[in-house]
Amino acid sequence: MSTAKRLALRNRFQTELLEAGCDEAGRGCLAGPVVAAAVILPEKFKHPLLNDSKQVSEKHREILRPIIEAEALAWAVAEVSVTEIESINILRASFLAMHRAIEKLKQKPEFLIIDGNRFAKFENIPHACIIGGDAKFKSIAAASILAKTHRDEYMNQLHDEFPHYNWLANKGYGTETHRQAIIEFGATIHHRKTFRLVPDQLELKFS
Repeated sequence: MSTAKRLALRNRFQTELLEAGCDEAGRGCLAGPVVAAAVILPEKFKHPLLNDSKQVSEKHREILRPIIEAEALAWAVAEVSVTEIESINILRASFLAMHRAIEKLKQKPEFLIIDGNRFAKFENIPHACIIGGDAKFKSIAAASILAKTHRDEYMNQLHDEFPHYNWLANKGYGTETHRQAIIEFGATIHHRKTFRLVPDQLELKFS
C-alpha cells in the first residue's frame, strides 16, 4: 500500500490523557515468542514511512525502528516465551506481552489504545480496542514496527542455530517450506507444540 493512497494516521484517540499505543507480533507463528511493544509518541511526531508494519517493507521497518526509539517519549518491548504460550494459550500470552511492555515504559500512560478487538485490562488504566488500529493511529503503528523488528531480530538469531527451518525468511510463520522442514527434521524447543504444526501432528517427532 503506497503512502499516497492510504489514509493519514491519526495522532491520538483522545486528547486529555497521556496515551500509549500497543501492538504485538508473532501471534500466528508456529515458532518463537510473541513480542509486544508499547509506544508513547510526541504530539507532532510524523514520518512518511510510518504505517502498519504489515504494509511496510523490511528495509523501511529497519529505517523506522531507530527513529521511533529515538523520538518517542517512551517505548518498551517485551516478550512471552514459547513455554509460557503453551501454558496459558496464545491469546493470553499476547495480552501478557503487552502488559509487560506497558509496565516497562519509563513514563506511565494514562490511556491505552490497543490493536485488535480484545484486551485484558492493565491495572486501572482505561483503554480502547481498535480493529486495524495499526493502520489508523501513529502510536499503534509505531508499536507494530518495534514489535515486528525486535521479534524478527530474535528469529534471525535463532536461524543461525536452526537453519533447516529458514526462520531468516519466514520468521516462524507457517509457510509451506517451514512445515515441510518440521516434517523432515521434527520440532525444536522453539516450536509451539500446542499449535497444529503439520497435518499429521500425532506422527510428528519432537526434539
